Amino acid sequence: MTTPLKVLLGNHPHTRLLKDGTVPVDGAHCRYLESFPLPSAFARMVRDLAYDICEMPLATYLQARDAGIPVTLLPAVLVGSTHHRALTRLPDGPQLGPGDLVGRRVGVRAYGQTTGLWVRGWLQEEYGVKSSDITWVTTEDVHVAQYVNPPYVKRSWSQRVVDLLHSGDVSAAVLGPKAVGGQGAGLIPLVADAESAGQAWIERHGTIPANHLLVVRDDVLRDSPDAVLAVYQALKKAIAHTAGERDDSPAGRAVTAGWSASLGACLEVGARYALEQRLIRDPVDVAAIEKQMAFFDA
Repeated sequence: MTTPLKVLLGNHPHTRLLKDGTVPVDGAHCRYLESFPLPSAFARMVRDLAYDICEMPLATYLQARDAGIPVTLLPAVLVGSTHHRALTRLPDGPQLGPGDLVGRRVGVRAYGQTTGLWVRGWLQEEYGVKSSDITWVTTEDVHVAQYVNPPYVKRSWSQRVVDLLHSGDVSAAVLGPKAVGGQGAGLIPLVADAESAGQAWIERHGTIPANHLLVVRDDVLRDSPDAVLAVYQALKKAIAHTAGERDDSPAGRAVTAGWSASLGACLEVGARYALEQRLIRDPVDVAAIEKQMAFFDA
């Protein structure tokens, strides 16, 4: 008898093989649900535990863990890249650099957005600009309902981050990977050579920033561990089978399955950034997370 599972995955080459049945999940009957837009599913997962297994942004996972929401991380990176290109401005606006943002307003979809986590991390690390030095203007709330934004975060009722730029409400904007080529088309990165800066970050930290990971509800993992393991093993196989569809860019190299020193470093740095930015209250024990993940690669 196969175990029924509700699974929410974004549409990526490596998840497509699971959804279309090319890579079967032995021992589980997966009902692959869709969400448009995808981020709304993340809120449903951490607020209502709406899915058994769910793709989840790193920052949302860290905040959910901090709030005691019963989900466990699986050792898989579904989306990742560097984010020095994500901090943008209007082409005909003031020629600001990252260090010029102290005391200014910067737009971001939500303070808990993972792209914003990584951008604020390198802003402090490379330019000495702390998250509290900037007023962050958001167009959405964070996914984790228990979280309260710091006082330097202000809510706007604009529909899109780019509209904040065009209205003059903010001096710069943080845009996620899809938004950079969508609503952010034509905007200019504040970092002059964003690709080189991103590569230097990778070399410094020994990892590529992860955006989307994978979590499972604790009760599902407890009651149906073999079925959860089967989903993970199928995903791992699909990631291997689609390796030829990914290039050698950071985004291409970020997609991985299995615990590694790189994934450990990613969680260490991301958790430190989250603590510095008041996204979480307590330090993260990455060794404890690694221990939880040992089941999947045993």
